Amino acid sequence: MSSAEALPDQRGWHRRVLTLAFPIVLANLTQPILGAVDTAVAGHLGSAADLGGVALGGLFFNFVFWGFGFLRMGTTGLVAQSYGARDFAALRANVVRALLLALLIGGAILLIQSPLIRYALAAIGGSAEVQGNAWIYCAARIGSAPFALANYVVLGYLLGTQRVRIALASQVFINLTNVIAVLAYVYGLQWGIAGIGAATATADTLGFVFGACVLWTLRPRGLAPIALRAVLEPAAIRRLIALNRDIFLRTLCLLGSFGWFAHLGAKQGDTILAANALLLNFQTFMAYGLDGFAHAAEALVGAAIGAGNRDAFRQAVKVNLLWSALGALGFAAVYWACGPWIIGQLTDQPAVRAAARTFLPWAALSPLVSVWGFLLDGVFIGATRTRELMHAMAVSLAVFLCASWALIGTFGNHGLWIALLVFMASRGLTLSPLLPRISGAMGRASASFR
Repeated sequence: MSSAEALPDQRGWHRRVLTLAFPIVLANLTQPILGAVDTAVAGHLGSAADLGGVALGGLFFNFVFWGFGFLRMGTTGLVAQSYGARDFAALRANVVRALLLALLIGGAILLIQSPLIRYALAAIGGSAEVQGNAWIYCAARIGSAPFALANYVVLGYLLGTQRVRIALASQVFINLTNVIAVLAYVYGLQWGIAGIGAATATADTLGFVFGACVLWTLRPRGLAPIALRAVLEPAAIRRLIALNRDIFLRTLCLLGSFGWFAHLGAKQGDTILAANALLLNFQTFMAYGLDGFAHAAEALVGAAIGAGNRDAFRQAVKVNLLWSALGALGFAAVYWACGPWIIGQLTDQPAVRAAARTFLPWAALSPLVSVWGFLLDGVFIGATRTRELMHAMAVSLAVFLCASWALIGTFGNHGLWIALLVFMASRGLTLSPLLPRISGAMGRASASFR
């Protein structure tokens, strides 16, 4: 590979990042749009308890499904490095291992679904009516667990191999299916809250059918049939376990933070719980959008490390950082200017609208505080430096717990939102000092071959 091919000029890097990030941003934004549709449907069913029930049910699945987000993140990092090294046999083996793990975990979730739902909802809290509605939602959705987790692997493969347009098509298919199903089940079949959960289950199941066809179509050609021995190779299994363990613990800390946020909101009543859930749609929408650049960083950083190109690594970080910051400014401006109107579209309940508008400034400030942690997550995942990710998130969780304890008694729900912003800032502040370790490790690896 020539130096020009290995390291594009500055304009070429901007083009490369945007070519990767833009379809990922569009794909990611289909997720919170779907969440907003579910919120809007629940917000017009009749009471704050309906919206609160769907919010609690959604939080449960954040724990259950996003808790196993290592299936997407770990797959992206491993696949990107194999892709950068042009080792397609290892790439295929990594995908098969991850798919088997996803199906095993999904099957285990189905076996323990009743106690899992019961204890998780009890831990979060909420009124009896909210809890009952959340149970209905969860019971209708959980049957698709193996397929939802397998979809993470498909997405991780597509991002790791930089097939972002196909990733966009896959996410649009899943979420369009969900939107159509939720309208049909809730308004056509009159299934109520159960229809919202069943619609997501339908979309996850059909999405896996779509993803399986994609994997088969894009399978590497010219390789010998994969052997079980290669899939179960001990060193690869140990690396997969270590990688997934660290990401799993990191994700538990992240979800624990949002679970604690929901718990403290629920203690302030159904109206505050519903208002916070509504405003978290702003946070989620922003996170998915800015994660497009983080996912681009995962793919480019992983490929740079697989190819041993330290200059490419530095450019990937620098250019993604610039565009992430611009994206954060855009989200903050839109939320500040249009937030009250968006709130009005998501619910017709006056008390929830008023409460959400009161706390809107914190949601508008969040993109400027959160963006640094999002991008650095992508860099460390692409580098498969998951131990540092886990440690940094554990520190951030501790900071959040201390901040929420100190602030909520004096400032109420305002204090809770301030504590959440402190948590988001801590994610970036704890990772940034560790960034030079990645570049340094690449330099040492290059020197060992001289």
